[in-house]
Parts: sequence; structure tokens; C-alpha cells
Amino acid sequence: MSTARRYPVFLTAGAEQDLESIHDHVAQFDSAANAARLLDRLLEAAESLSKFPTRGAYPRELIALGIREYRQTFFKPYRLIYRVQGTEVTIYMIVDGRRDLQALLARRLLHR
Repeated sequence: MSTARRYPVFLTAGAEQDLESIHDHVAQFDSAANAARLLDRLLEAAESLSKFPTRGAYPRELIALGIREYRQTFFKPYRLIYRVQGTEVTIYMIVDGRRDLQALLARRLLHR
């Protein structure tokens, strides 16, 4: 019986700040309970990348710039922007997918 390889999933400091901001926003404008549930679901979406990290599509904003090293997965309306390097997954951003992300992607991913 073979077991599938699991890739460790890491969050950058920026992704952790994104989660904190999302949680705080939902807690302020909805409820603390819903904020906690959303945080749990986003973390589950992040952890799901440990099994199939290459399943995510390339963000169209980055493809337009000729960049194919980052991928994305969704927990609507949020986008988790990540990169697979070797046997590790690093999540760089967790953002509301309804936003125009061109400038944010450029600032956070291209100017590290």
C-alpha cells in the first residue's frame, strides 16, 4: 500500500497578516463566530495544498506579465496565491478575489 507524498505548507508573514486582517474585518462587520469559522476554512484550503499542490491555476494577472511560478486556489471569494518549490508549498497572499490584484501582486510578489 503506497501513501501519497504530502508537501509541507508554509504561510509567509504577509499571508499571516492577510488572515488576521480578514478575520478582524469579518469579526467587526459580521460576528466573531463567523470570523473564526472563515479562518478555519481558509486554513483548511491552505492545508489541502499539501496533497495536490500543482492543481491550482496560474493567476491571470501574472500570466499577463509572463510569470508562471505562482499558482492560486480559491475559497470563494478569497484567493490563496502560492508557489511550489521542490517539495514545499509557500502561501504568499490570501486576498479577496473581487479586488483588482494587479498592483498588490506586483508589490507583494515581484518586489520581494
